[in-house]
Amino acid sequence: MSRLRIFDENHPAAPLSTHAEHAAIARELARVGVRFEQWAANQPIAPGAGQDEVIAAYRADIDRLMREEGYRSVDVISLKPDHPERAALRQKFLSEHTHSEDEVRFFVAGAGQFTLHIDGKVYDVLCEAGDLIGVPDGTRHWFDMSEAPYFVAIRLFTNTEGWVANFTGSDIAQGFPRMDPLH
Repeated sequence: MSRLRIFDENHPAAPLSTHAEHAAIARELARVGVRFEQWAANQPIAPGAGQDEVIAAYRADIDRLMREEGYRSVDVISLKPDHPERAALRQKFLSEHTHSEDEVRFFVAGAGQFTLHIDGKVYDVLCEAGDLIGVPDGTRHWFDMSEAPYFVAIRLFTNTEGWVANFTGSDIAQGFPRMDPLH
C-alpha cells in the first residue's frame, strides 16, 4: 500500500502525519507542487524485464505524458534482489540531490521510497505498482530501493542525457527512515 509520512526536518523519529489513502497522499503532495497519480497497470511486468518490453506495454501512457509535459526521453530501471550492483546503485540514490528537470517515475511493479525535502519538512513517499510521482525540478530529495530492491519503473526526462543529479552535500538523508524491504 502506498504511504506518505510527513516529518519536521529536525525530527526524523516521529512523523507529523501519516497518510495511506491515495487521495490524501495526492492532496498533501499537490500542496508542495508534487504530482502523484495512480494508474491501472495495463499488464504485469516482472522486475528484470527488458526495457523494450516495458516501454511497449505502456506506450500509450508514455506518449500521452510526453505530449502533455514535453518529455523527450524515456527509459526503464528494473532491479531485483539478486542484481550484482544493487548496493552501489542504492548508495548512489540515497544522497540528497536535485535535478534541473522534473523527476517522473511510474512504478510498473514493486516499490521504491522517494523522500522529498521541501520548506522545512520531509515528505517520505512509499510508491508501489501503479503509482506515478512527479518531483518538480530543483526539489531536494533522495530515493531508497531497500537492501533487497524489487521494482520496475518507467522514467521520463526532458534531458535526453537521462538521469543527471546535482548532489547538495547535505547529510540529512542519513537521519530519516530507510525503506523496509518488507514495507
